Amino acid sequence: MSVEKIGDLTAARVHNPEAVAVAAAARRPAASPLGGGETGRALIIAADHPARGANAVGADAHAMADRRLLLERLCLALERPGVTGVLATADILEDLLLLGVLDGKSVFGSMNRGGLAGSAFEIDDRFTGYDAETIDAMGFDGGKMLTRIALDDPATAATLQASARAVDALADRRLVAMVEPFLSRWQDGRVRNDLSPDAVVKSVTIASGLGRRSAYTWLKLPVVADMERVVAATTLPVVLLGGDVGGADGERAVFDAWRGALRLPGVQGLVVGRSLLYPADGDVSGAVDRAVSLL
Repeated sequence: MSVEKIGDLTAARVHNPEAVAVAAAARRPAASPLGGGETGRALIIAADHPARGANAVGADAHAMADRRLLLERLCLALERPGVTGVLATADILEDLLLLGVLDGKSVFGSMNRGGLAGSAFEIDDRFTGYDAETIDAMGFDGGKMLTRIALDDPATAATLQASARAVDALADRRLVAMVEPFLSRWQDGRVRNDLSPDAVVKSVTIASGLGRRSAYTWLKLPVVADMERVVAATTLPVVLLGGDVGGADGERAVFDAWRGALRLPGVQGLVVGRSLLYPADGDVSGAVDRAVSLL
């Protein structure tokens, strides 16, 4: 079983770092960025939170900081029927390549993680992760960029410009640019995302226009009230995000919201991390299977 190899990862990195490139070259790619699942829609497991210092799940501030446990949960999720892909930073994706669990899965590299959670420079979200050239060289399907738009923070301009350049670089290689936009603001010294329908619609219209081509752009959006109006704001493919949903009551509410939003035209599936990898009852397989059933 792949999880039994987790203890060998450091030794592989020390003695044979080229094994990552070999594993990437040998990997069987997905049939399409959606992953070729039976439903025709995607269920992509997201695990790029730690690189931004966002390790908390519920009341546990360090839940995602245990790398072995995170990898075990990722392997468990990726082996469930209906899971089509994964989204993560290079450190995690390279571990998964070495573990041999990415055959037939769509793979998305996380590109900007420089806006560290809770930092004074959080909106200045530098591209410190993957670039389009490496995503292409690794045989992956696309890249994801968090694009927070804070109208009261001048750093937003640089983030928008960097996101547009990333969209261009990915499109030039016919790779998906997965843009995750939020209208955000500073409140009590922290960045808060505005999840009102009007704000999400505005973020959608801004993100849709990034770059000189949009043919390969997808939007990764939160599920909010009046989701029909949100999705109607674009013709670009939409995938729905999850987030830290808290306890069992929060999980039930989120699953119900996904169920409704997945019925809307243009919605291609789910890109979900913590709520499936760290469910309140600890049953990763059960949480993933419930999400698959929604597709």
